[in-house]
Amino acid sequence: MLNHLLNKEVTIHFLDGSCVRGGILEAIEENFINYADEYQSLYIPVTSIRSISIDTKERQRPRVGFAQ
Repeated sequence: MLNHLLNKEVTIHFLDGSCVRGGILEAIEENFINYADEYQSLYIPVTSIRSISIDTKERQRPRVGFAQ
């Protein structure tokens, strides 16, 4: 299932509430995934991951102002 996210930029949310973003999934194994960004390469156990999300479109900022 995670093979579809291979070599794509993802955000990984962990069970403790922290997250890493801006890197890509380089390798997926049975118990670990390899996540790399500009500064580091992480080997993350699958059991510590809550969710993985992929940003497909940049969000637009809400417009502030009043219309008449």
